[in-house]
This record gives sequence, C-alpha cells and structure tokens, in this order.
Amino acid sequence: MDYSLLDSVAKNIRKKIIESIYIAGSGHPGGSLSAVEIGTALYFNLMNHNPKNPNWEDRDRFILSKGHAAPLLYSLLSEAKYFSENELFKLRKLNSSLQGHPNSLKCPGVDISTGSLGQGLSIACGMAMFAKMNNKDFYIYSLHGDGELNEGQIWEALMFAGHHKLNNMIAFIDRNLLQLDGKTEEILQLEPLKDKFISFGWNCLCIDGHSFKEIIEAVNNAKKCKLPTAIIAKTIKGKGVSFMENQVGWHGKAPNKDELLKAIKEIDTL
Repeated sequence: MDYSLLDSVAKNIRKKIIESIYIAGSGHPGGSLSAVEIGTALYFNLMNHNPKNPNWEDRDRFILSKGHAAPLLYSLLSEAKYFSENELFKLRKLNSSLQGHPNSLKCPGVDISTGSLGQGLSIACGMAMFAKMNNKDFYIYSLHGDGELNEGQIWEALMFAGHHKLNNMIAFIDRNLLQLDGKTEEILQLEPLKDKFISFGWNCLCIDGHSFKEIIEAVNNAKKCKLPTAIIAKTIKGKGVSFMENQVGWHGKAPNKDELLKAIKEIDTL
C-alpha cells in the first residue's frame, strides 16, 4: 500500500494543530501531535463515516477520551470536511463550536463530549453494548492518554468489556510516556501494561504509533479477534516539532510567533 497520501494528510493535520493553538493562545500541542498518525489512519483509511451526514446511525464511532487533545480531533474533522478550515481557527473562542474540550452539542463530527479523564472507555462500552444488542456492525474506536490510565474508571471499563467480549471496541493507548506532571512511570508505574490488558480479558497489540503500516495492520487484526482489543501505540510527545518532542513542558502551552514559524518549517520537511 502507498502511504504517501496519509503522510501528506498527517503534515496538514500537524500544521493545523500548531496554527490553531497559536491563534488561540492556549491549548495542548504535545499530546495532539503524538497521535496524528493514529487519527489520520482512522479518519482517512479505517473508519466508516460520512462528513455530509455526521449523525449517520451506522457510522463507526470515535471517542477522544483524552479530550484535552481537542486540536487533533478538530484538525482531523476540518481536513475531512466536517466544517470549514476558517472555523478551525476559532479554537477556544467565546461561542465557538470548537471549545477547549470536544462538545458534541456544538461541533459536527464529535460523537461524545469528553474532557474528564477516564470516562471515554466506559462510554465506548455503552456504545459497543448498544451495537451488540441491536445487531449493528459498526466499530467504536477510542483514544486514551497513557497518563489517563491512572484513573480507576478505566479499569472498571476494561473489566466490563472483557467480561462481555465486546470485540467491536478498539482502544488506542497513546504511549508517549509523559503526562502533565512528568514521566508516567515515575508518577504511577503502568508496566507491564500489555500483561494487564490481557489479564482483564482483552486482546492487546503493541505497535509503533507513528507507522501507518503498523496502525492499519493492527486494526485489521483486531477485527478478526473475538475479544476487545487494546493497541498500545509507542509514540513521541510533540512528534514532528524538534523542540517539543519528549518535552513535558509542551503538554499544554501555545507557541509564540517564532516558535510557530520554526514548527511549520520543520513539519514541511518531514
């Protein structure tokens, strides 16, 4: 498969993330940039969705459980033509449809309002159960920060999904090893993470989260499994912008004008 089109889309997504956060003067670039390939693969290769009919009943669902990475979701939706690019640059503005965390009542293409960490997987369970009970064949994809796994509700949802064998759920873990206050393993150790998912009755795959090939293959393999699947995607926080990469300080900070121009230049050369 030729991944050049996805590479091109990913560049656009990265630039939109940086530009929209710059214009807003606030936002979360680090964890938005780390998951660009995951989001791009989903919206432009894997997911069954229709920008002209955002509420289509049989669409695949996407839950951005780490809702602070809203610039990623909005950039994906803009690129997919759910709304105009001009709207994207109203990020975090008063009365804008693009609030600091996704609001499903305001923004077309947002399946559920998120922002309180730990809740997205439970919501995915509810959607998956609905689909099973009504013989629907759509999939529910969710994206979680690795720091978010500190929330106890995540593990309750994992237990529920494993018990009910909700194999129409695919959860991505953005494993960039950093969260708001520092390194995940220093704040609350997660490893051995794969073993934990398996012990809760899940299928679990580990991939390079910046490889379209590995992301797409992992999802296709997950669809063959009779268990819910967690995909642990090893990523780099701030991916694509050298001075943001692996820097916890860029978790939630907007670039200034010079940093914006440097970031765009670097992204163009990827």
